[in-house]
Amino acid sequence: MDLTGQDFTGKTVIITGAGKGIGRACATLMAARGAEVVAITRTQADLDSLAAETGCRTVQADLSEAAAARAAMAEAGPADFLINSAGINVLESSFDMTEAGYEAVMGINLRAALIACQAFARARVAAGGGGAIVNITSIAGHRGFAEHLCYAASKAGLEGASRVMAKEFGPHGIRVNCVAPTITLTELAAEAWSDPEKAQPMMVRHPMNRFAEAEEVAQSIALLLSSDAGMITGAVLPVDGGFLAV
Repeated sequence: MDLTGQDFTGKTVIITGAGKGIGRACATLMAARGAEVVAITRTQADLDSLAAETGCRTVQADLSEAAAARAAMAEAGPADFLINSAGINVLESSFDMTEAGYEAVMGINLRAALIACQAFARARVAAGGGGAIVNITSIAGHRGFAEHLCYAASKAGLEGASRVMAKEFGPHGIRVNCVAPTITLTELAAEAWSDPEKAQPMMVRHPMNRFAEAEEVAQSIALLLSSDAGMITGAVLPVDGGFLAV
C-alpha cells in the first residue's frame, strides 16, 4: 500500500489539547510520521513528558480564556496543519445546567477551537494558502446523551462552524473537516462512562461491540490531513464503530 500521502516529513502541525487522550495520540502519531509537532495544553507536566517522548515543541496555555488562546496560537507560529483536540465536559443535566458549566465547556470546546482555526487560517493565507484543519467533535453532537447538554451543544456547534469555514477557507486551499468519535478510552471518557451499568447498554449499540482507542481516532485524523484526502472538506467523519449507522 502506498502511504506516501501520509508522510508528513517537513510539515508542522499544531495540536491543542495535546497532553492527554486523543490529542496526545495525535502528537505521537504525527511525530512518528515525520511532522514537527507544536503541542498546546494547560498542564506543564504533560507537555514535558510529551516533549521527552516525541521531541515536540510545547506551548503551555489555558485555552478557556480567549486572550490566552490567541496568545498560544501566536506563540505556536505558522503551521501546515491544525488539530483541535482540546475539550472538556461538565456533567450536568438540562435541569441542572449552570452558567459556570456552560462557560467552561463552550469556552474550550467551541470558542477556543474557533480562535485557533481563525489564527491558523490567517497565517496560511499570509503564507500563500493551503493546509488543513481537523476539529474533533463527537457523536454526542448527533445523538442525545443524558448530562451532556453543553458538551453536545459545543460539538454540534463546532461541526456547523467547520462547514462555514470549509466554505470560506476553501478558495485559499485550506481544507476543514471534523472527526466525530464514539466513546474513546481516555481519561475524559472514564469520568462519564466508568460505571459498567451505564457503559454496557451503550457498548451494545455499537455493531463492533467496543469503544474506540485514541490511536484509532488519531489515524483517522492523519488521513484527513494527508494529501490522500485532498478533495475532502466540510465533512464529518464518524469514528464510531457503526454507532450512527443503526
